[in-house]
Amino acid sequence: MIDIRPYHSTDKTTVCTLFYETVHAINQADYTSVQLDAWTDTITDWPARLLTDYGLVAQINHTIVGFGSMTADGELDLLFVHKDFQGQGIATQLASELEADALRHGNETIRVFASITARPFFQKRGYQVIRENTVHRANQILTNFVMAKSIAKTM
Repeated sequence: MIDIRPYHSTDKTTVCTLFYETVHAINQADYTSVQLDAWTDTITDWPARLLTDYGLVAQINHTIVGFGSMTADGELDLLFVHKDFQGQGIATQLASELEADALRHGNETIRVFASITARPFFQKRGYQVIRENTVHRANQILTNFVMAKSIAKTM
């Protein structure tokens, strides 16, 4: 059973480790190892964002297996599931909770910057690609996609 709860500052180490290990394992088919290192270099910013935004963690048997966050203005900022728990509905459950929060805040559209790897997940949830995007980190260029979904009609 997946339990969703608010992110707490005590989750910081677990969430950072989950992010680093998952990105390096799951995204390696779409990005080089140097790009993955540059991407995971942003990890120090995340704990504060998870506290100031609507941050959630997913747990199975008290073990954190995923996390995500939504900004007040409707950006699904973070969504990651542990590399060993992929395909079990965790991202779907987190995304649904985050989208519901965006709707409660009066947002009619949700935006996300989806990695190449995550793009199919978001497309299945009704997100449309607005444009391809490039991010510059640590002298690396990473491709992602600006995607959006109207939630006023669907929820």
